[in-house]
Amino acid sequence: MILATIRLGIRNLSLHKLRSFLTMLGTILGVASVISMIAVGEGSKRHAVEQIRQLGSTNVILRSVKPQQKNESNGSSSGSQQQVSRVLNYGLKYADFRLVSALPTLDMSVPLVVLRKTAYNGKRQMGNARVVGTVPEYLKIKKLSVRRGRFFSPDDIKATVNVTVLGPGAAQRLFGFDDPMGKLVLLGEGAYRVIGVLRSQHSAASSAGGVGISDQNEDILIPLSCARNRFGEVQVIVRAGSREYERVELSEITLAVSDELLVSQTAAMARRLLKKHHPGGDDFEVQVPLELLAQAEREKQIWNMVLGSIAGISLLVGGIGIMNIMLATVTERTKEIGIRRALGARQRDIVFQFLVETTALSTIGGIAGIGVGLVIPVAVTRIFGIETAIAWWSVGLAFIISVLTGIVFGVYPARRAALMDPVEALRH
Repeated sequence: MILATIRLGIRNLSLHKLRSFLTMLGTILGVASVISMIAVGEGSKRHAVEQIRQLGSTNVILRSVKPQQKNESNGSSSGSQQQVSRVLNYGLKYADFRLVSALPTLDMSVPLVVLRKTAYNGKRQMGNARVVGTVPEYLKIKKLSVRRGRFFSPDDIKATVNVTVLGPGAAQRLFGFDDPMGKLVLLGEGAYRVIGVLRSQHSAASSAGGVGISDQNEDILIPLSCARNRFGEVQVIVRAGSREYERVELSEITLAVSDELLVSQTAAMARRLLKKHHPGGDDFEVQVPLELLAQAEREKQIWNMVLGSIAGISLLVGGIGIMNIMLATVTERTKEIGIRRALGARQRDIVFQFLVETTALSTIGGIAGIGVGLVIPVAVTRIFGIETAIAWWSVGLAFIISVLTGIVFGVYPARRAALMDPVEALRH
């Protein structure tokens, strides 16, 4: 009897193919929207989380921040005082580096300074290139690797040798398809010999300049001693015909903590030490990637819940469509119901027959929706370049909800059909 009822329900649906398809369309779009919207949200959040993770879960990053400029006091009258006031002195110092490097919880500490210079190689140039002055430990603490050549050595730092290591993007822009090894790059008034090329990074990592997230593939790395001795610590910034002078000794200090459990305590100690030498406390910031990672994970969960709820409304609309069609079907098949009841069918048999039909509609619609939902993220990535990541749990969840929606919204039409009076149904 059960198999006969299932066959009868499937046959009834196949007799009205267009109506069955239109009924399933709401479920198809609902399931597809759930999968695709969560995939877009998951992709964007996974990209952000990966960027934060590349900063290092055991690292504490100290960065120089330009403070809000205050109005000069009216009391400064001498020309020398006015000249001094034009130089904005802020940010981390070498004394700060020596101070925080003495913390007992550290494995290593790496200072760096970032300059903006135009790099030349013959007719090729990189305007406003990011030049990073750093030390050999930079490679390890930033989780980078050299594809060709070598990185700086302690002897290069000590001897202040004019050498450079290029990011793969910088090497491509300055040398094209030529081999950059051993060739010269002009930075300012000095020439720097290329001794290595970094391996390409999959995604953007932390900016060495402390301005947030940017592409390390475009970096031009030089020894910290070269950056300090060749370019000095005062930079000239030209804006709208005016000149500003800024003095920043260090752009960033990265502290590698020996134990992940000690990251928060290390950040708090570093903050307290720096505040003693920076009374205003507005020219530096302390960034803890581990805390940012936890926050990003929480935001990702909330974002997925919001997107899933919005897309779930489509499933609700699809369920209402199923119930609407099944109510119309009950009215159309009143005579059929009366005949089945007269031949001995019980109420639960009628309920089961209509539930089979609604379940079949929602199940087939859910399977088709999964197919559409898996195609949409791929199309979005290829057409718009937006990173997506299909969360496989969303596929199972959307399918289960679609089936349950069909069953829940099919109960009322099924009970309405089962409660018909057989005599009145036959008279219809």
